[in-house]
Amino acid sequence: MNLLIHEQVAVLVHHVFSMGNNAYGQCGRKVIEGEIYSESQIINKLQGFEDRVVQVACGQDHSLFRTEKGDVYSCGWGADGQTGLGHYDIVSAPTKLGGDIAGVRITQVTTYGDSCLAVSESGELFGWGNSEYLQLTSVTETTQVNVPRHLHFDVGKVKEASCGGTGNAILTEEGHVFVWGYGILGKGPNLMETAIPEMIPPSLFGLSDFNPDICVDRIRCGLNQFAAITNHGELFIWGKNVRGCLGIGRMEDQYFPWRVTVPGEVVDVACGVDHMVILVKSFI
Repeated sequence: MNLLIHEQVAVLVHHVFSMGNNAYGQCGRKVIEGEIYSESQIINKLQGFEDRVVQVACGQDHSLFRTEKGDVYSCGWGADGQTGLGHYDIVSAPTKLGGDIAGVRITQVTTYGDSCLAVSESGELFGWGNSEYLQLTSVTETTQVNVPRHLHFDVGKVKEASCGGTGNAILTEEGHVFVWGYGILGKGPNLMETAIPEMIPPSLFGLSDFNPDICVDRIRCGLNQFAAITNHGELFIWGKNVRGCLGIGRMEDQYFPWRVTVPGEVVDVACGVDHMVILVKSFI
C-alpha cells in the first residue's frame, strides 16, 4: 500500500496545484476513465475556495485544505468518511466541510491513511474518517464517521495534532503528549490500544529537576511510528521500526520515546511508511 500516491502543493498566492493519482478525485479534478496515472504529467489548478488556502494535507486517497479564515475543504475517496462531507461517495472537487467544525476557526488539519483530525483556534479537537483503531470511539461506535465530530478529551487546550496509520497523537499548550488508538503508542508494551488519550510521562522526553524547562514543541506520526521534537531541538521517536526507520541503531521496535542522536538542532521531522527525514540546524 502506497500512502504517498498523490501530492498537493500550496503556493503563497491564491492558488493550489495538484498532480499524481486521481483515481478517486483526490487531486481535485474530474476522474478520467482509463487514465494511466503513472504516465500522467497533468498539473491541475484547483478552484472553488472562498479564500486563500494556507495548508494542505494528503491522506491515502483524499486531500484536505485549510483556508486563511479557518474553513476546511476536502476531495477524494470517501468510503470511510474521510472527506467529512456527510456521505461515503467520491468527490472530485474541493468541498467545504460542516458538522461540528461549521463556524469554527480551524488552525490545523492532519490526516494519514483514512483518519482525520482538526484543531481549532481555541484548542478544541475534532475528528472524522476511519475509526477501526479506536480513533473516534470516544464519541461513537461507528467505524466510518462521515462528518466532523467534536472530541471532548480532558487534556487541556490542544496545540497540535497528528494522525498515524492506526494511532494518533496530540500536543497540548503545556507541552504534554497524549496518544491513543492501536499499536505501539509509547507507554511500553502493556499499552497497545486505548480509545481515550493517555499522556506519555514528560520525564521520557528529558524533563527532570535538572532540566525543568524541557517540553515537547512538535509532534509527528507515520504509518506505525511517532516522533516528538522538544523546545531544545532534541528528537524522540517510538513505534514500529520497519526497515530501521526509527534511526536508533538497531532493528527492534521501540515501545517508549527514545532520543535520537543527530549532529545539530532538530527543526522538523517527517515520518513516512518505512523511513523518516529530519531537518536539522547545524550547531556550527
